Amino acid sequence: KDRNHQEIFKESLPHCGALTLSERKMGKIYYVMGKSATGKDTIFTRLLEECPKTNRITLYTTRPRRDEEKEGIQYNYVTEEELSVFEKENRLIEKRTYQTVHGPWTYTTVDDHLKERLEARNFLIIGTLESFKKTKAYFGEDVVIPIYIQVDPGIRLQRAINREFMQKRPRYAEMCRRFLADEEDFSEEKLKEAGIKKRYINENLNRCVEEIKADMEPPRRK
Repeated sequence: KDRNHQEIFKESLPHCGALTLSERKMGKIYYVMGKSATGKDTIFTRLLEECPKTNRITLYTTRPRRDEEKEGIQYNYVTEEELSVFEKENRLIEKRTYQTVHGPWTYTTVDDHLKERLEARNFLIIGTLESFKKTKAYFGEDVVIPIYIQVDPGIRLQRAINREFMQKRPRYAEMCRRFLADEEDFSEEKLKEAGIKKRYINENLNRCVEEIKADMEPPRRK
């Protein structure tokens, strides 16, 4: 009888000591993404400022830093050698390399003890559709929530031109490559495959930010 009771007890606790993130009452990772020049960086910054208990997850890249960018804010800027160290340590959640007109640029999400930091805390991250899918696979669908930003293509193109014009060394060829690549990378078919249902239309910045904030859960208390 004692042995049978022990077996029943074990069967009732199949995940004891190995709970998943979603089973352990974790915070959420809100994943901001969209085509280039949709205003996602501005929205990301606003959300961080207006949701003080939500922390940032900053991606790493080998891309050169733009004039207006700051280390650790838009990205952590690293060399290929530094990136290889993270890879040897098995700390890369996802990694993407783009063949640009200026050579290969790599973007990656590094696991800086994120699973431990998700306890009673929400996070914001900004990236691509592919990086969202891999991050969702890593942490779980219940933990990683998509925030897809959308803008009319004509407005998006004009914004991209204006932004590039303000650079000390405008890279118009790379801007055009990225604009066209985004049409493929964020195609309706791929959005559907990734499980993207809701679109946040950024025609009015304040209204768009408020809509996103209304959909975000408050961070859990310990």
